[in-house]
Amino acid sequence: MRLSALVSWAFGLTLLAADNAPQINQPMPAAVEAEKIGPQYPRFGTKQYFNYVFNPKMPNVELAGPTKLADYVVGDKLELSLRSYLELVMANSTDIQIQKALIEPQRNAITRAFGVFDPTVTANVSPQRQITPTTDALAGAATLSQLTQPANLTYQQTLASGTQLNFGYRFNKLSNNNSFQNFNPALNSNLDLRFTQPLLRNRGTYVNKLPVLLARSRLAVGELSLEDQIQRLLALAENAYWDVIGARENLRVQEQALALADASLKRAQRELELGAISSLEIYQPQAQYARAEVVVTQARYRLQQTEDALRRQAGIDLDPEVRKLAIVLSEPVLPPSDNKPFDREALVANALRSRPDIKTQRQDLVVDDYALKAAANNLKPDLTLNGIYTAQGRGGNQVRTTRVVGPDGLPLTSTTLIPGGFGDAWSQMWGFGFPVYGMGLTLRLPIKDRRAAADYADATVTKKIDALQVRQFEQNARLEVLNAISQVENSRASVDLAKIAADLAQKSVEAEQKKYDLGVSTLFFLLNQQSQLTQAQSDLVTNSVQYRRNLLNLLQRTGTLLQERGIVLK
Repeated sequence: MRLSALVSWAFGLTLLAADNAPQINQPMPAAVEAEKIGPQYPRFGTKQYFNYVFNPKMPNVELAGPTKLADYVVGDKLELSLRSYLELVMANSTDIQIQKALIEPQRNAITRAFGVFDPTVTANVSPQRQITPTTDALAGAATLSQLTQPANLTYQQTLASGTQLNFGYRFNKLSNNNSFQNFNPALNSNLDLRFTQPLLRNRGTYVNKLPVLLARSRLAVGELSLEDQIQRLLALAENAYWDVIGARENLRVQEQALALADASLKRAQRELELGAISSLEIYQPQAQYARAEVVVTQARYRLQQTEDALRRQAGIDLDPEVRKLAIVLSEPVLPPSDNKPFDREALVANALRSRPDIKTQRQDLVVDDYALKAAANNLKPDLTLNGIYTAQGRGGNQVRTTRVVGPDGLPLTSTTLIPGGFGDAWSQMWGFGFPVYGMGLTLRLPIKDRRAAADYADATVTKKIDALQVRQFEQNARLEVLNAISQVENSRASVDLAKIAADLAQKSVEAEQKKYDLGVSTLFFLLNQQSQLTQAQSDLVTNSVQYRRNLLNLLQRTGTLLQERGIVLK
């Protein structure tokens, strides 16, 4: 059998093994795709390769400062709508940048999974001198001295079909003082081609690329987890925005209450000076004014705290100049008057389709399929086909001894030295005149494999558990969406009622003020109505902000927060 025929036959067997491998729905990644996804390894022999391997650059981590802040600076203020604020959060939030960085090792894992198919070259040179005394006249010398100079070069690679290829070149130079040595030095050159092809277990592209598929699945899970984490962080950031809105509006309400208390106190003091009221009646407006001052002071500090939290969310605190500016938020506190009812089933269906945590659970079922395939593969007998082809060559200085009969009838020995070298051994090797080739089948048939059976049973149970967990997540998602809808509808009704209550409280204050001016009411009732007005306005602000929070929660529970806010993850 010639070398070309053997190689063609082995290559055809490899293709047959790959074609007969089971197929899957997910497309098989190529090595080129892995290089694009993960870190790149330079081509061997190039300048970049030697720099990368022998002189790698130590990474210098420099964190960039916040971006896009100057776009929203107007005069000495930082004006932010909800959309522009969320844009700053996505660009500058340290928490989001950490989550994005955590996904990179999972991308690198895909490249690492392809490492099993990377070829390796092994070179070995190990000369050895050996001097030994002899006890046999046929040893060729009283003290045998020989120098062995072997050199080996081996190329190994595992193909995606499971075929293991081994190409080797072996060279050996043997020099000694043995008088019976026909070649001295003797040069041997050998070219070895070996392959091992699994025929049952570990046969085919699918089985051997399972680590790659698992790495891609883990990356998909990581990307879904990233989306889920960003939605959570974005919800926290938007809540910080509405915290500032609520604190700002609450401060405005309390300042109005302070102004009313101040006006009432001044009028009471004027009436006391004119003798219209007794000195005992001045204590109530003074106490009301003092309480209003305390509440305004607390509201100012509360607003300052919420603004500091907002600066941290958007990375504004990282810029020493911009963080000094006053923040102006342009979103109104009152929600739009939209009483359109929610389509509950449509929102639930959207949540089941869009929520990343549910997608993550479904992706686990894909991983379970891979585990089942791997467990089923281990149940098969281990049958492999082995092939070998070796070409040999010999060279060196040949010592040829000829025995003849002399004129006197006595035997004579004639020694002739025929020069030779490496070229002779090399040409003989590539002439394939002295081949060694063979085939073999190896079968490892377990009579009982309890470990493989248990692994397959575990993989089956794991898939069932994951399927039940998917259903559990879907049930929980339905309940969460329905509860979120109820909370939004409750908040919407509360806002409408709070508007009515605030309007009635305003009218009550105006009516009580007229009655007080006419002298048919007392200062006690006027101050009481003013307190009720402040409480009603404060309740309107609280319910309005709560409506915004509940609507945000509904978007998060349906998995559409990023879409509704116009955010696309890259």
